[in-house]
Amino acid sequence: MYSSCTDVASRVSLELGSECCNRGETIFTRFSTRRGLSASNHRNREDSWFKSLFVRKVDPRKDAHSHLLTKNEESNLYKIQFHNVKPECLDAYNQLCEETLPSIHNDKYYPCELVGTWNTWYGEQDQAVHMWRYRGGYPALTEVMSKLRQNKEFMKYREERGKMLLSRRNQLLLEFSFWNEPIPRKGPNIYELRSYQLRPGTMIEWGNYWARAIGYRQHNSEAVGGFFSQIGNLYMVHHLWAYKDLEAREATRNAAWQHEGWDEVVYYTVPLIQHMDSRIMIPMKASPLQ
Repeated sequence: MYSSCTDVASRVSLELGSECCNRGETIFTRFSTRRGLSASNHRNREDSWFKSLFVRKVDPRKDAHSHLLTKNEESNLYKIQFHNVKPECLDAYNQLCEETLPSIHNDKYYPCELVGTWNTWYGEQDQAVHMWRYRGGYPALTEVMSKLRQNKEFMKYREERGKMLLSRRNQLLLEFSFWNEPIPRKGPNIYELRSYQLRPGTMIEWGNYWARAIGYRQHNSEAVGGFFSQIGNLYMVHHLWAYKDLEAREATRNAAWQHEGWDEVVYYTVPLIQHMDSRIMIPMKASPLQ
């Protein structure tokens, strides 16, 4: 008998060493990235663990994640902005955004679109979230930034906005190929932004599981968009969902467990996560996603 799961993994590695070399990874490496369960949980799930060694399929790392996970080489680039607003300035901030952001969205001079703009309802308070799409990738982003610096109205907006903020941050994102592109929606809806900080090196594995899992979460058209970071916090994934209300959210999420295979997706993706957040957001009046 083997005294530990490490001994078992070592035996498997020796017996299947040639196969592991051909695939560019060892069985022991797969074991070391598994869920940090206790020894008793390892014993209880030993059969499942052995099964996972042979049934899990991860695409070979022959290219950058951005090429393997996106639709094509000309995929849209997205920017997500998080603005923490002074509580006493939130109404004035919202009004300022509603006066300025639609003018950029509607002007064809700028190769960008406002995907959505929200205030957080549950999660971080007094926060605004904006998402922009740049058709044409980084060149489009560079063009927009250059043109906006010449836009006096926008520069005035930035100056006024700066007086109302406590802090701000942003990320540049690409969209997963297996998610739909976000398109305008009629409301009223609430939106949930679920953000996952993954363990480095697990993005492809996450993509493999969610490429199958997304089918379980489309029945009420709740899936809006799925993205992963390119600049900013790396190995970050954002899933954006729409629901009629909190009760509909609960019912929709519970219904996913009735689909065979959803439990497996949850079981194998949870160990990939270092940290996760959920925000419930309310669209601003100017948001294309209502």
